Amino acid sequence: MFTNDKAIYMQMADRLCDEILAGTYKSDDRIPSVREYAVMLEVNTNTAVKTYEHLAREGVIYNKRGLGYFVAPDAREQILQRRREVFRQQTLPELFRQMRLLGLDIGDIDRAWQLEG
Repeated sequence: MFTNDKAIYMQMADRLCDEILAGTYKSDDRIPSVREYAVMLEVNTNTAVKTYEHLAREGVIYNKRGLGYFVAPDAREQILQRRREVFRQQTLPELFRQMRLLGLDIGDIDRAWQLEG
């Protein structure tokens, strides 16, 4: 389930963000408690705490004292904006480099995209 290329708490944060993007959790929805999420993913509770603290600092979730954590109203848009920026800065340059090395052009990519859809 987890890989060695990124800290577990960050992988957990990515997973929760994926769930928000997929609509599993919508704006102002309550998310699983720290303990529930730790049990669900079979990790130490401290790791889940670190995940939630990170996401709260990022403004993706917020805490209602005594009630738990909830999805921030603009979480989906924040996640999309951040991920698009990472995609533009990290993924695309590597993709373009590989395309040049392999002699592929945008037409090849478009045809592959059409087959996927």
